[in-house]
Amino acid sequence: MVPLTLVERSFDQLDAASLLAVLRLRIDVFVVEQACAYPEVDGRDDEPGTRHVWLADDDGRVASYLRLLDDGDVQRIGRVVTAAWARGQGLAGRLLVEVLRRHPRETVLDAQSHLTGFYAAHGFAP
Repeated sequence: MVPLTLVERSFDQLDAASLLAVLRLRIDVFVVEQACAYPEVDGRDDEPGTRHVWLADDDGRVASYLRLLDDGDVQRIGRVVTAAWARGQGLAGRLLVEVLRRHPRETVLDAQSHLTGFYAAHGFAP
C-alpha cells in the first residue's frame, strides 16, 4: 500500500495543479468510466463553506476524493470517488470517517443505489 496524505482545502486554498487533479479524477470516473451525463463542474466547488478533501500519494496523485458542501441546516457529502489504481483499500470509507470526525454536523448525501450498503455502514440511511 502506498502511503497517503489527507488534504483538506477550501476552493480559495486550492492551487491550479490540485484543482486540475481533482477535476480530472471526477471526470475520469463519473463521466467517462460510469457514463453519468451531468455537469461535473456544477458551480458548487467554489461556494463559501465548500471543503475539498482527498488522499494523495507522495507525487501528489489524488487517490480518493470527496466534496463537503454547506447546505445551511445540513452539510452534504458528494463526489465521493476513488482512482482505479487505488481501489480496494477502503480509501473512500477512510475519507468519510475523517470528514465526519472533523465536521460533526447533520450530514446528508445522495448516492448511486448500488452503494447503499457502503453508506449504511457509515451511518447513512436511504
